[in-house]
Amino acid sequence: MSVTPPRHGHAFAAERPPDALQRYSEASRLTHWAVALAYVLLFCSGLALFHPFFFWLSGLFGSAALMRVLHPFIGVALAVLFFAYASRLWRENLLLPSDRRWLRGMLGYMTGRDELRVEGKYNAGQKLMYWSMIGFVAGLLATGLLLWRPYVAPAIPVDGRRLAAVLHAVFAFVMFVGIGVHVYAALWTRGSMRAMTQGWVTRRWARYHHPGWYERETAGEPPPDRRESA
Repeated sequence: MSVTPPRHGHAFAAERPPDALQRYSEASRLTHWAVALAYVLLFCSGLALFHPFFFWLSGLFGSAALMRVLHPFIGVALAVLFFAYASRLWRENLLLPSDRRWLRGMLGYMTGRDELRVEGKYNAGQKLMYWSMIGFVAGLLATGLLLWRPYVAPAIPVDGRRLAAVLHAVFAFVMFVGIGVHVYAALWTRGSMRAMTQGWVTRRWARYHHPGWYERETAGEPPPDRRESA
């Protein structure tokens, strides 16, 4: 079945069609945005702690002393929220044979020249983001704990703390790049932000971007109306 691709661009709010598909539950959306907020706070405080040039960001937390106290606690909160969220998604993020084909044609997808069939709820790029985030968050948590004063750091040798500080910065930078790609993809693909803010997608969006998931969600229903709007 040929499906006209939805236009790319910004679409945050729209009237919900009566036959829209629920893509994310309210609990999933709230957890996602809680993790996002924690990440922004960690990013700002981490930059302030990393280099004096960014120390002005400590003003967002009231004072530098309070920021130093809050940073590790927010980090632990992010890890707890993220792993609770990720634990419910691992089956949907297992790589399928079709994902290898998607990865080979990824450049065409990113440039808008092609749209390869996606069998699962998430495409291969989203799945790789999921598994890499698990690694990055685990790495940041482990290295951050080794640097946590006055609780853990005093028991760690100086060389161990130095290595942990370097690895913490590396994990943070790579995760920043990954988050940037994630945000860009969400803004570029029309309907994605609406899915995470309001929870639903149009059937046209689902058929085009995630046909395998669409077919499972609508199994047993009559054929879609070809006059369906975006």
